[in-house]
This record gives sequence, structure tokens and C-alpha cells, in this order.
Amino acid sequence: MPKPVSYKRHRFPPQIIAYAVWLYFRFPLSLRLVEEMLLERGILVSYEAVRRWALKFGPDFVRRLKRKRPSRRDIWHLDEVVITIAGQKHWLWRAVDQDGYVLDEIVQARRDIKAAKRLLKRLLRRQGSPPRRMITDKLGSYAAARCHVMPRVEHGSHKGLNNRAENSHLPLRKRERMMQGFRSVGGLQRFTSVFSAVRNLFVPPHSHRSALATHLHRLQAMAAWKGAAGVLA
Repeated sequence: MPKPVSYKRHRFPPQIIAYAVWLYFRFPLSLRLVEEMLLERGILVSYEAVRRWALKFGPDFVRRLKRKRPSRRDIWHLDEVVITIAGQKHWLWRAVDQDGYVLDEIVQARRDIKAAKRLLKRLLRRQGSPPRRMITDKLGSYAAARCHVMPRVEHGSHKGLNNRAENSHLPLRKRERMMQGFRSVGGLQRFTSVFSAVRNLFVPPHSHRSALATHLHRLQAMAAWKGAAGVLA
């Protein structure tokens, strides 16, 4: 079990810190908008304080969240999207499962076989077992990497099959516009690891189609977030 979150030397209560971090990663809000929303509640906090809280506590909270258990029946959808940082193109490689749950993502400078192999190896380490099937677009690097890393896994390669992975980029694109881009590769990697984990927690699975199921899922997600932050009432 990880150690409890430490809020030592922070003058604001843990509940406020956890709430500010949740706002920043859960919704397409800038730091200044989070500052304004807190002010509306009578909480005078600078956007710089929110930024520091997000950097410090975001990864800490996420480490305490339960991940979805992997299954050999899973289908991995893999895709990559270009992101420009300081005038240089980088590629965010992402894998999601059949429910749209983000399994892993990694920022790399290249879009080749070596980069695809690195993603697959990370996925196998993190998931503990290969999937039933892997679906990608027509990029040849995926097929070559699969032959080296998990040759027995079925591979589907078609533009129309991979909408789930392609759609998974949209929330991050929205955040990228709100934040006016990312300043560094490390900053992008740190942000997206927390952002996707929070999204995994709060966005209901596709099977939760009724309003009641969605409502219950969000209540459970908020309880899990507060538990990870150590602020349960």
C-alpha cells in the first residue's frame, strides 16, 4: 500500500487542493480559469499555486487509483498523433482497449519501427499479458514491431477499424488548445499520464448507457478520487 498523501507545509486544506487538481485535469480549463472558479467559492488561490499542486499531487493521486484489470480477451487499439513542441514535431503513441480505456502512452521523437516496438514492450510489461487482437492504422511500423514483440497476436490493420484509438486523441487536443501548446516533452508526458488516468476514472464505459448508470459511475469515481487524495469525509 502506498503511503498516505502528505500535505505538510501547505497552508490550504487537503480538500481544496484535491478539488483544484481535479478541476484542472478533469475539465478543459486553464490554470487561470481554475483560479477564477475557486474564487467564486470564496477561495483566494493564485493560478501559480494551482500549477504547483497539479505537478506535485496529480501523479501522486493517480498512483493510488486502481487500474482496470487486464484480460487476454482485450483488444488493443494503437495510434499515434503528432504534437509540435518548441517548433519540433513529436509523436504521442497511445494504446486504448475495446472500451476506450487508455492503457499507456508515450511521447517519442520518431514514427518508426523502433518507436512502435518500444510502445508494445511497455504495454506488455504494464498489462502482464498480450491481447487477443491488436488493431492499428496502415502504418507499417506496427506490423514489423508486432512480429518482433508478440508475433502470435492477431493484427488488424485498416483505417476504418481504428476509430476508437483515433477518437482518444480528441480530449487531449482540446486541452492542448486551451493550454496554448506544451512547452517540453517531459511536460507533455507528465500531463498526459495524469490527464488520461483521470479520464479513465470518470468517463463511463460504453456499456453504461442509461442516465442512472452514468450517474452512479460518476459518484463512484468521485469517491475513488477522494480516497486517492486522502480527503474522504
